[in-house]
Formats: sequence, C-alpha cells, structure tokens
Amino acid sequence: MSADKLIDFVNNTLFPGLQSVNPNIGKKEKVIHTVFSESHNYMKSGQLMQEVIEKLDEAIDFHDFRTRANLGDVYEQILNDLRGAGNAGEFYTPRAITQFMVQMVNPRLDKREKVLDPACGTGGFLTATIDHFNHQITDKSGTEDKKAIEELIFGFEKKPLPHLLCTTNLLLHGIDAPSQIEHRNTLARAWNDWSKAEKMDCIVTNPPFGGYEEDAVGGTYPADLRTRETADMFMALIVKKLLKDDGGRAAVVLPDGFMFGDGIKGKLKEKLLKECKLHTIVRLPKGVFAPYTTIKTNLLFFTRRTPETDDDADQDASFATDTIWFYEHPYPPGYKSYSKTKPIRLEEFDAEKAWWGTEDNDFADREETELAWKFDFKTLQAEKWAEAKPHWEKAADLNNQASALENEAKDLRKSLVGSTDTDYRKQIGTQIEELRVKAEPLRLKARDAQAAGDRIYWPIFNLDQKNPNTPEEESHDPDVLLDKYKKLLGEIEETENTLKSELAAALAHHFVEEEAA
Repeated sequence: MSADKLIDFVNNTLFPGLQSVNPNIGKKEKVIHTVFSESHNYMKSGQLMQEVIEKLDEAIDFHDFRTRANLGDVYEQILNDLRGAGNAGEFYTPRAITQFMVQMVNPRLDKREKVLDPACGTGGFLTATIDHFNHQITDKSGTEDKKAIEELIFGFEKKPLPHLLCTTNLLLHGIDAPSQIEHRNTLARAWNDWSKAEKMDCIVTNPPFGGYEEDAVGGTYPADLRTRETADMFMALIVKKLLKDDGGRAAVVLPDGFMFGDGIKGKLKEKLLKECKLHTIVRLPKGVFAPYTTIKTNLLFFTRRTPETDDDADQDASFATDTIWFYEHPYPPGYKSYSKTKPIRLEEFDAEKAWWGTEDNDFADREETELAWKFDFKTLQAEKWAEAKPHWEKAADLNNQASALENEAKDLRKSLVGSTDTDYRKQIGTQIEELRVKAEPLRLKARDAQAAGDRIYWPIFNLDQKNPNTPEEESHDPDVLLDKYKKLLGEIEETENTLKSELAAALAHHFVEEEAA
C-alpha cells in the first residue's frame, strides 16, 4: 500500500470501522469501541507511518508471549517517562509505590478477591495487581487460576487519553479483553446508584487531589460529605460505597492537606476512623511525585468493618480504629529529594516490609523505632469526647429552651389569624417580641457552647502527626520557609476570626440583655 493510500485507509476506513464496532457483541468489541470512540490519527505523513510499521514489524513478534511480557515493562517505562512530558504525567504513580501498596494489601488469587482502582489513570495499580496475582500461580495451579485474573481486575477512568494508555497497558500485561476498565467519571454517578453487589475486596488507588469537580457532580452525596474536591469525594465513595463490609482492604495515596484538614475533611476522617480500622500511615517525603507535584503525600492502609451503626448514630459510638501506626519513609543515603533521574525505588520499602507484621494478630509484632511510632487514637477520642460532651449537652438544653419560646411565639401568631381587634393584636405582638428577645440570647449561648465542644473534640481527627523521635530541623529552603509563612498567616487569620466571632457573641449577649432590661 502506498503512503497516500495508507493515510487514507487509516483515516477513512480503519478508525471509522473500529469506532463503529458494536460494543454489545462481546468483551473485545466493547474494548475496541470504547478505546477508539474518542481516538484520532494525528500522524499526517503516510511515509513516516510506513516506516514506523516496518520498524515494529522487524523488531517485535507480537505472537511471542515472552516478547509481550517484555513489552509490558517497556510500556511502563514509557509511561514513567511521560511524567515530565505533557499532562499525561498526572495519571502515573511511580511503580515502586504501586507495587508496595498492592503487596501490603495482598489481594488473594485463591480467594478470588476483586480489586478496583476507581481512578486508574494509566493502570499502574492494576498491572501491579496482575503481577501480584501471577506470583501466586505455581506449578500446582490450574488453568482456571490464570483465567480468573482477568475477572478480578476493575478500573474506572474519566479522561480518554489515560483510559487508552491503561487499556494498552493491560493488554501488554496479558489481559486479552480488559472490558472491565470503564471509561467514565466515577464521581458523577448518583450516590444511591452504587449497589452492595459492586463492593470490592480490595481498593488500591491514587485519586486526583487538588482538583475540583463541576457543581452538578456530587450533588447526591450526603449533606455532611458534600464537596467538590476530588480526593475527598473519592474517599467518601471508598469508605461508604466501594469497599466490601467486614474485611474489605484499601490503600490510598493522599496529600498532607487531607491529614490536617477540617470541615468536610474532618467529618470524612471521623467516618473513616469509625467505620474502618486505619491501621497504618506511611508518610512519604517530598518529591515522590515530581515533577507533577512536590506536595508531600501519605499512604493510608485501612480495613472496613461490618457496620454496627447508621449515619445518624451518636458521635460516641465505638470506633473501628484504636491504634494508628505511622512510618516515616526516609530518603535513601545521599538523597535530598527525588527526581526523574533519581526516582523512588521498590527496594527502599524493604524496611517497611520487614516491620509490617500481619493484621491477623493486629500487628502485635510491630515495634516503635526512630521511624515508626503509634498513636493511641482510642484513648484520645474517649478523653476528648468526655470533655466536649457537657458543652454539647448545654448547647442542646439552651436550644430546647429557645425552641420552646419560639414555638410559643408561633402559637401566638396563629391566634392572630382572623382577628381584627387592634388592641388584641398589639398585646399579642408585644408578647411575641418579648419571647423573641428571650430566645435570641439562648441561641447565641447555645452556639457558643456548641463551638466550645467542637474546639475540644474535632482536633482529634488531625492525622498530621509528626515523628516524635525526630527533632524538627531548621530549614533555609525558600520554598519550605514560604510554606511555613503561609501556614502561619492562615493560623493567625483563623485565630483572629475566632476571636472576632467570640467577641461579637459576647457583645451580642450584653446588648440583648440590656435591651431586655
């Protein structure tokens, strides 16, 4: 075929033909249709295309299994190199991270455990899972074990480019028809559309953080978890909808902002610690995901328990999490940061693996070291709950008193319906105003009491725990100093706002009481 005919064939016959394949016929047809539905040929030179085809044909025997296995490694390296070229890098998690997380979650092929990455990007966690399953196959394994792997891998990806890269990645890792890698926005699905049948045994993921979804996305989430921040939305889904009850295991990459964040993040962490056993947090140094981001990240490992309480349960209900172990991953000797030429390596996690232990005995073999320490969350939660509870009870009592006065005022307003007696209306209006004047300071005092309890209780969900065995080093790095300065400004502003709020409330009490007098 001549160069001109080749380009014409690719653009007007091959791509349209692949795009029109009926996805309902079978798995392979579904993959072909999904991958090519938004794909285009950007190579304009037929001669260059011919040269590429000839080079590939000379170099690669696509029917040789060993060659295909090597192609998988080559492709992973290409994806790694993309981290510094264009926007594809944001979808790639370093291979050492994906392998370590999968190994620690340890999905079992003999138990036919299903594994999901709800933000799968180019498929790094899924190919690491395939490798992990393959290592569990022995000479005694039957052919059904090898066939089962394809049925145990699931992934969702929103953007077409990484979905295409992920599908290719899985094909090169021995999955002949990766139809369970769906091209869709996981977060756009209605909250109640997720069924129990879709829950997974294992979830391993690096959800996109720092980004925001459109206003319409997430509107069906519970009110106390409603947010547009992508990582928070993924965590809400993982904890509440995606992870199998009673033993579902997860490993998630999250930034430092999640660790110390409050508001929705605080509520989300409360649900995480209440409904899952957060047993391990590996704190990574800066630069692991460079050049895409230099933000410090953390690996959270947790196991879901059987729900014992519903969403409306009291906050003093038992928590699945008691002790949280932290491990501070150090730079290798001689490193001050990671880079494209000096990436994080799997061997660096040998120390964590040796220390890890097993969840079967609640990690009883773990020991505290210079890099590992434990956080007694259960004791702290019980103490702070007991301290905060009287303030909340006072707030509830004051609000009940205010509600009684407001309900009395409502009844008086109803008595005015149909009345034309001016004196009577004036008398009732005076009584209503007196009730309002009594109710307002009660509401203000209730708000103050609630805030006092919240200030005691909610800081327990700050997971930004520093290594107690390492004194904080003084840094002269301008970026570090600027981050500290920004954090300090934020703390000052937060303190000023708190003081203003408390002062306004105090003054409001004073003025209202004066008016009442």
